[in-house]
Formats: sequence, C-alpha cells, structure tokens
Amino acid sequence: MDAAEIYSRLTPIFQDIFDDDSIVPTAEMTAKDVDEWDSLSHIRMILAVEKEFSLKFSTTEVGHLEKVGDLVSLIQSRA
Repeated sequence: MDAAEIYSRLTPIFQDIFDDDSIVPTAEMTAKDVDEWDSLSHIRMILAVEKEFSLKFSTTEVGHLEKVGDLVSLIQSRA
C-alpha cells in the first residue's frame, strides 16, 4: 500500500475525529497542529485507523508516534 492511498484513507478519519472538514493529514502534522487533538481524540483516532486498516497497534508502537508520517510508516510496515 502506498503512502498516497494511506493519506487518502486517513483524511476522512481525521476530518471526522477532529470535526473539521478542512483537515488534510500531512507527513509533518503533529497533535500541536490541530486544536482538537488531545489524548482522548488521539485514542479515538488510533482506534478508527485500526478499524479502517484492519490492524492492531501495540501501546509501544502508538507511544512512539510523533507525527502523522510515523503513523503512515507504521501502517505501511504492517499492511
């Protein structure tokens, strides 16, 4: 699965979780870039990503994510 496909599938998840239709995830995007991105929305986003991609991430994997690009790389490594 290529990164473009992953970003295209992440976009509606981000828009739904953060209730903002203008959000388009980028590789360098972090929680600091999105006002609504707190710990609860982070968990909701990870659960939605796991469901979308039929994956399960470990707590360690999630704990090492610093930016959206890290999430995309993780998805690519598991898909």
